Amino acid sequence: MPAFKTLDDLTDIAGKRVLVRVDLNVPVTDGKVSDTTRIERVAPTILELSEKGAKVILLAHFGRPKGEPVADQSLSLIAPAVEEVLDQRVAFASDCIGAPAADAIAKMENGDILLLENTRFHKGEEKNTPEFVADLAKNGDLYVNDAFSAAHRAHASTEGLAHHLPAYAGRTMQAELEALEKGLGQPTRPVVAIVGGAKVSTKIDLLSNLVTKVDALVIGGGMANTFIAAQGINVGKSLCEHDLADTARSIMETAKTAGCAIVLPIDGVVAREFKANAANEIVDINAIPADAMMLDVGPKSVELINGWIEKAATLVWNGPLGAFEIAPFDKATVSAALHAAEQTKAGKLVSVAGGGDTVSALNHAGVAGDFSYVSTAGGAFLEWMEGKELPGVAVLTKG
Repeated sequence: MPAFKTLDDLTDIAGKRVLVRVDLNVPVTDGKVSDTTRIERVAPTILELSEKGAKVILLAHFGRPKGEPVADQSLSLIAPAVEEVLDQRVAFASDCIGAPAADAIAKMENGDILLLENTRFHKGEEKNTPEFVADLAKNGDLYVNDAFSAAHRAHASTEGLAHHLPAYAGRTMQAELEALEKGLGQPTRPVVAIVGGAKVSTKIDLLSNLVTKVDALVIGGGMANTFIAAQGINVGKSLCEHDLADTARSIMETAKTAGCAIVLPIDGVVAREFKANAANEIVDINAIPADAMMLDVGPKSVELINGWIEKAATLVWNGPLGAFEIAPFDKATVSAALHAAEQTKAGKLVSVAGGGDTVSALNHAGVAGDFSYVSTAGGAFLEWMEGKELPGVAVLTKG
């Protein structure tokens, strides 16, 4: 990964107007923020700049307003939660460009923090128009991007601004990039990837890239059924994309050529209905009843997966091994997560995980804090795993 500039490269910033792109696209219930994780992630960057005397001007989006002001997608709803997390006053401007922004910035003292209104209230944000970028750039002297989760979008506030102002990675962006470099960029081998989730169709690019990068690829969740069926094994009523059998076989052939082991379930937990505590049984993978569906990988498979985790020096994880949301079909995911956490805590493993369901699963297992790094980025994390260039990252590189 090319070198990128960080806050360590910033000196003498007292009085400078620093535009900081953050991710405040947080869940809101009954008008209040219900999960402040993303705010907590960007707090170190905001507070560091404030303590150094910068005028910290926050840029963010919230929801999908499609280029028009939408009352229930105003960042004014988020401002109180930002104040609470930072334990510092946060002013708010009713627009991110024009007089409202300029007037609010003119009133700032060194160290003050200002949140500008939703950048996506303007069509120029997602279209990354030169005019809108220029209007944003008027408000700052420097640009810091601390929103890795939006770095896969070439929007005005995530990519365009870096062409107008000196650009730096914030602390969360820096931590994410360094963790990802350890995960797949320049990892310590052997590297094992665990990929789960419902469908192969949503992760074809991901699987195709990983088999050329890792030493072993563990496939779980509903997508494992597609690979199992592609080998001529009957998966009963299990979730399965039979039309992707050729794709699955092609990925397995690519893996064989690349020297990557494909690890599929050898047994499973099956049930006749998809509900919590449904009657279930453990069967070998070639003995799935015609009227049953596999909802989790079985104990022999967990033992196999944990064995691969023990062999690994680096683990990259995206997606659960089973229907972890409902008991007892969370056992495999929890067991493997606990084992990976133990190996990490023992200093034997670098573990990098990401993706919405993955974060939920690791939180469910109680081990998210024990992994080396857990990304909350979602789409950006997936595109990085797919080997795609992220516009918001590429524009921060030196040289």
